[in-house]
Amino acid sequence: MLALSSCGPSSGDGAIEVAIIGTPAALFEDGVRLPAAAQLLRGATHEGLVALDASGQVVPAIAERWIVTDDGLSYIFRLRDSTWPGGEEIEATDVRDQLRRRIAQLEGTSLGLDLANIREIRAMTGRVIEVRLDAPMPDFLRLMAQSELGFARGGSGAGPMAMSRGEGEGGANARLSALPPESRGLPARQDWEEVARPVAVRALAADKAVAAFAEGKVDLVLGGSIVDFPEATTAAGPLSRGTIQVDPTFGLLGLTVRREAGLLADPSRREALSMAIDRAALIQAFGLGGWRENSWIVPPEVFSAPGYLQDRWAGMSIDERRQMAAGRVAAWAGPGREAVVRVALPRGKGSDLLLRQLAEQWATIGVTTRRAAPGEAADLELRDVLARYVSPVWYLNQFNCRLGAGLCAPAVDALVKQAQATRDPAQREVLLAEAHKALAQSEVYIPLGVPVRWSMVRGTLQSFQPNAFAFHPLFPLSQPTT
Repeated sequence: MLALSSCGPSSGDGAIEVAIIGTPAALFEDGVRLPAAAQLLRGATHEGLVALDASGQVVPAIAERWIVTDDGLSYIFRLRDSTWPGGEEIEATDVRDQLRRRIAQLEGTSLGLDLANIREIRAMTGRVIEVRLDAPMPDFLRLMAQSELGFARGGSGAGPMAMSRGEGEGGANARLSALPPESRGLPARQDWEEVARPVAVRALAADKAVAAFAEGKVDLVLGGSIVDFPEATTAAGPLSRGTIQVDPTFGLLGLTVRREAGLLADPSRREALSMAIDRAALIQAFGLGGWRENSWIVPPEVFSAPGYLQDRWAGMSIDERRQMAAGRVAAWAGPGREAVVRVALPRGKGSDLLLRQLAEQWATIGVTTRRAAPGEAADLELRDVLARYVSPVWYLNQFNCRLGAGLCAPAVDALVKQAQATRDPAQREVLLAEAHKALAQSEVYIPLGVPVRWSMVRGTLQSFQPNAFAFHPLFPLSQPTT
């Protein structure tokens, strides 16, 4: 096992081998609702105005620099002197038109809701574009860096890497090669082809990805979640813990209420399920250190001045909480009323473990837990999604009624829309706090904590960095470290 962390494909000069947990179809998916694997591939081949680096920070991409007006209502980008794959110059009118189309296509998605304050996009000169907002968006640049907002012409992106598809062990794969600096508006470098390494990407099931890493066939495994975390810990063993990297994420990991019926018809009984969960004990079975539990939809630290404590039921022991929850369940149950919840979970050892933990804990309040069979209507469904940016707006938009993701509250959506249109930061936070309070009281979601995202990393890959957004772009892997 010690040898695993010191040798492997990346010790040579060939391609860096990357396995992304998922299916080949997910890897090459197109559109505006991209799975994580497709986001990585799109980000490598379709640059937007800006991009995210290995640490999760916003960096220049098609735009070499930008300014923001004092009122935060206008972002002015100057484009690099770069070209499309066919050699034509990338002009501001191209960027304007593509941004307009893509934002229109995002209508009805959570990312589209996040971008709601964009009022106008215009080309000022051949290489300058302005984006005007109705109200300030503190996270606007991070939104512009999302893979869904990358540019293409004729089906090919503007880089920074070119892709060729092929077939290999396990099915379809992609080979990525960094484009020359001069084609991306950067100074030429004579030894570019010698120092820029290709990246070979394949999509594999979690167990096969971990096995490929253990056998030295891949240098990096990306896209692990709580669903498959036991695969990594079981295969890696105690001597190679350093190869498993867990990101310090933000986002949602919990259970969405899918049906307002039976036991879950009343918000107080939905709260009973939530208050009966010992979240710290829930994660102990995974052997995962540093995980942050959460009993609120929006974690308190996301607000600049939170009006609530970290623990939703502060001052009550877990036994007291369960006693109260059991009373609510018992008051409802009776002849012809069985306290049963059906939970939909993806397949995986982590899902099995999570379900067992929930079943044991809910049994203490008189509730039976069953796994929803494929195609069977579920009462609760696992929700595991990373935050694109850290703001109450992101969390609240995930429950917008237009998304059809489960129970929702139209009054909350109205408050969020009002908050997004408000130019006063203090008033915006007041409205968002009010929206969160109303959403929490509606009990449409049972929060557990932050999403789990893990990777397996060969020791020779110095460019890999865990980050709060668990986004690990492929382009930096190809770049020399010195």
